[in-house]
Amino acid sequence: MSRLRRNTSKLATASRAPQQTENPQPFAAIPNRTPTKKRFVRLTLWPLVAATFFMVSGGTYGTEDIVHGAGYGRAILILLLTPLLWSLPTAFMIGELSSALPYEGGYYAWVRRAMGNFWGFQEAWLSLMASIFDMAIYPTLFVIYLTRLFPWFAIGHRGVMAGLAVVTICTVMNVAGIRVVAISSLWLFLLISSPFILIVLFAPFKAGMLAGAAPPAHSSVGLMGGLLVAMWNYMGWDNASTIAAEVERPQRTYPRALFFALAIIALSYVLPVAAMSLTRLSPTAWETGSWANLAGLVGGPWLRLALEIGGMMSAFGMLNALVMSYSRLPLAMAQDGILPGIFARLHPRTRAPWVAILACGAGWALCLGLNFERLITLDVLLSGASLLLEFAALVALRIREPNLPRPFRVPGGMAGAVLAGAFPLLLLVFSVIRGDQERVLGMNSLFFGVILMAAGLLAYALSAPYTRSQR
Repeated sequence: MSRLRRNTSKLATASRAPQQTENPQPFAAIPNRTPTKKRFVRLTLWPLVAATFFMVSGGTYGTEDIVHGAGYGRAILILLLTPLLWSLPTAFMIGELSSALPYEGGYYAWVRRAMGNFWGFQEAWLSLMASIFDMAIYPTLFVIYLTRLFPWFAIGHRGVMAGLAVVTICTVMNVAGIRVVAISSLWLFLLISSPFILIVLFAPFKAGMLAGAAPPAHSSVGLMGGLLVAMWNYMGWDNASTIAAEVERPQRTYPRALFFALAIIALSYVLPVAAMSLTRLSPTAWETGSWANLAGLVGGPWLRLALEIGGMMSAFGMLNALVMSYSRLPLAMAQDGILPGIFARLHPRTRAPWVAILACGAGWALCLGLNFERLITLDVLLSGASLLLEFAALVALRIREPNLPRPFRVPGGMAGAVLAGAFPLLLLVFSVIRGDQERVLGMNSLFFGVILMAAGLLAYALSAPYTRSQR
């Protein structure tokens, strides 16, 4: 969508009280946005479902450590309960806010409107800090599968260079435009789903035949680590909200896309694991990246090859979709006058925020090579904190703007809105406890995460003079 320079003095004005500066005016009230509806093609339902699928999941890959840590029965239970306790409340919250406030920048714009500039900035800060660790996970997964095909990449720094190449390609594709990313996500979804459908079909023919067929893996993930991995596998529903201004009829499309994607993702996790449980292959044989080996045991070398290629496509698709999502945060912040205006520059042909994309890509490349579980611990901690701010915005907007049109509402009235954040809060507390066992730069992950959160206060203080000068 075309993004002309936003009038910050108007944007910082409350919709009810013009003298206040903490509630931005609804974007629809700004007249220079009208022509964009005719000028640019917007995303429709199924491309948005596919993009959401990759922003959250990317397929069954990444679930191996859940089985290793919890065993088949508890892994299936975790994969069924996590979306109910973690994802469904989040999907309800996002469905209401994205349909009521379909703004570019998504969750950042919701929190800023509900609670003011300071908390809007902290929401964006937490999300961008989480993205640094989140986005390093996908090149890591890509290289894991790449080295299975070509062990040459496991030597020296070749794997890191391959991960850097993936980040670069996804950055270039995003500069090419949002539709390129969404349509490629749709095709990648169809391609990576096919091998897992074959596993579900073939595994029953190996019932009870794979006991002892593979040696124990070297994974150190236990039950608690498996639950943390499950939370990560069901995390990221708010990421699709940042492109709301580029979606066709977002008030109707977003809630439908979220629930379609949730059902598809849950099935893509549970069915292959349940099918493999029939083979009686020991859960200790599972580790990150082992789906290809499991496919080889079930369907032979050709299915193993398909899973290895699919693993690379999955990691690529997740990275590609999330570049699209995260890059809209500095774009929206720059248009609000919170970041320098250079981040609001758009490509003259594709209208992609190319400066924001390049800046984010450079930051993500810095974390290539970190330990997989350590990345997940920090990602869940920071993303969980930003998610709580979104639930707070849901309640605050119910109180401050009860008459705001809400095409979709969290059921249960005000009590339902408050309780929607209860289970995500409990799971976040668990991630905090779990994070105390991981170490980054010689300190535990919890302390490191707190330092990053506190840095958001300093960053806001440094940006305040610039923000005031733009009003």
